[in-house]
Amino acid sequence: MKTHLKSNRQTRMIISIVLLALSLSVFGCSNKQETQPTAGSGKQPDIIRVPSPGDITRPDIYMIAEELGYFAEEGIQLEYVGKVPSPQLVASVVAGKIDVGAAHINRTIAGISAGAKIKAVVAGTETTREIPHMVYVTLDNSPVKSAQDMVGKKVGIPTIGGCNEYTPYAYLKQNGIDSPKGKIEVIVMPEANLEQALRQGNIDVAGFHKNPGFLLARGGLKVLFTDYDVFGTVGGNTPFYFSEKFIKEKPDVVRRFVKAVAKANDWADTNQQQAIDITVKRAKVDPKLLRTGYFAPKGLIQPETAGIWIDLLKEFGEIKNDVKPEQIFTNEFNPYAQK
Repeated sequence: MKTHLKSNRQTRMIISIVLLALSLSVFGCSNKQETQPTAGSGKQPDIIRVPSPGDITRPDIYMIAEELGYFAEEGIQLEYVGKVPSPQLVASVVAGKIDVGAAHINRTIAGISAGAKIKAVVAGTETTREIPHMVYVTLDNSPVKSAQDMVGKKVGIPTIGGCNEYTPYAYLKQNGIDSPKGKIEVIVMPEANLEQALRQGNIDVAGFHKNPGFLLARGGLKVLFTDYDVFGTVGGNTPFYFSEKFIKEKPDVVRRFVKAVAKANDWADTNQQQAIDITVKRAKVDPKLLRTGYFAPKGLIQPETAGIWIDLLKEFGEIKNDVKPEQIFTNEFNPYAQK
């Protein structure tokens, strides 16, 4: 009888040990599952191909978003594929050579009017009084002091058309000069050569993509007008755009890209010197060449910025088709947009 009881106790003990081991095993597995990375964090990042930085004159949002980890947080990795001239950006996006382009919104509009299947999804730079998109200057002792004084004068700009050429036309028209396109002589040259040409008297007015303070600090120059004087805050937007094919096939990638850029915009606006420092470090450029930049809050694209440039491009014959702002951009991928 004692032997039988002893045997039963041993059996119950073995069963208890087995059950305890099983419960610990299950508990351990449960804890292990809870500490696994969250969904998607173990995936390979989505690659977005972008043009390599060209002539860097202001903080670079790509570099800032990378440095701060905003793209990494969204599971995105940028792949720089080499420099792409600004006039070729739209065609490169449409052809699939790069995934995203960015330039002044007039280039997006002109591309769409010509049949390019692209759409802007998040805003880049924006204009303020202190940080305009374009500034037009003369020499201190120049007789050109007003729009009327510009008539018949030589105006140097980096490229024909778009913000470079049509901002002066809009300024002239705003100040009572009818048919402004024939009232000034447009001289096209690299932006790096404009200051020398102005000081040598080869041109009377020079148009730069620089801040007024940056130019005035060089001495002997005065600001005639900026795009802020012509359009207020909505004339200098430079949005990022994808092909419609990319947007249709990878809407979630676009959404995450937009979120990262929007966050970088806001950070750069409130940390301007740090934004410059990051760009200087990553691009290895002379800090004296960089100006501060102002980026659209939360990356939101304002309808007015598309409307203004649609009207200007139509007025001066650069676009023929009737395009609407909703064809140019969307804020639907921006988490900060009002739904």
